[in-house]
Amino acid sequence: MPMRVVDAHTHLFPPDVIERRQHFIGRDRWFGHLYENPRAKLAAAVDIIESMDLAGVRLSIVCGFPWADPGLCREQNDFMAETCGLAPDRLAFLGIVVPTSADAANEAERCFAMGAVGIGELNADAQAFDLRQPMDMQGLMEVCAAHEKPVMLHATEPIGHDYPGKGASTPERLVTWLTEYSRQPVVLAHWGGGLPFYELMPEVHAVTRNVVYDSAATTYLYRQQVFEQVSALAGSERVLFASDYPILRQDRLLRRVERTMGSQPGFSALVGGNADRVYGLRDMEVARR
Repeated sequence: MPMRVVDAHTHLFPPDVIERRQHFIGRDRWFGHLYENPRAKLAAAVDIIESMDLAGVRLSIVCGFPWADPGLCREQNDFMAETCGLAPDRLAFLGIVVPTSADAANEAERCFAMGAVGIGELNADAQAFDLRQPMDMQGLMEVCAAHEKPVMLHATEPIGHDYPGKGASTPERLVTWLTEYSRQPVVLAHWGGGLPFYELMPEVHAVTRNVVYDSAATTYLYRQQVFEQVSALAGSERVLFASDYPILRQDRLLRRVERTMGSQPGFSALVGGNADRVYGLRDMEVARR
């Protein structure tokens, strides 16, 4: 039986956003920051399915774009629910909310009712919230806790090269936020901005035990040894294979991970089993039968 591969961090957009890119560049600052370059690809549902078939990816988790307008978040959630509902064996989605908005908790509830497997990718720079003020997100986090659903946060490195979308969600701010929500499941994108390397510090490990790290955009950020190193530091059960498609090609990243980690005992969990567990994907499949 072929190995089950789950890409835990991908993106796609509604046709209206793809067709009217310039309109949305003017409407949302962060969208403009990332997509004003016409070479920055906006993927449609057909694109990601073709990519998955080429790469041998069984299922992709599609993240919502971190719109600053709750209305745009709601529209994106409707699109994601409808699109993933047409291919539930290939696509799952994360609902997106502005976490400090008045309707964040209610919109999260609505997303879970529509089948969302979590909330994300929340982005402090894009959505103007402060990770150093974690209680501003209490209502949202209470809903996620009640539904036993994870939250995915954008994370970034405090040093290194600059790039569009880097932002300031760095480890010291993430630790402040995680201290308040250390009992809840959290996914930190982009290797947590290097946070797993600080887990050798007991006080950091104490607040990150329920954190998993995804590998989105790996080849833009780290050498390939990052898979082996973070697996050793944090535990292989806390690493999710993730491409950030269409930023990275799924097939190329998967081949690189196979070369680096394919002989390791936790390889099948890294490329699929961990995401199944964290996002409850198998439970949802059983519920649909």
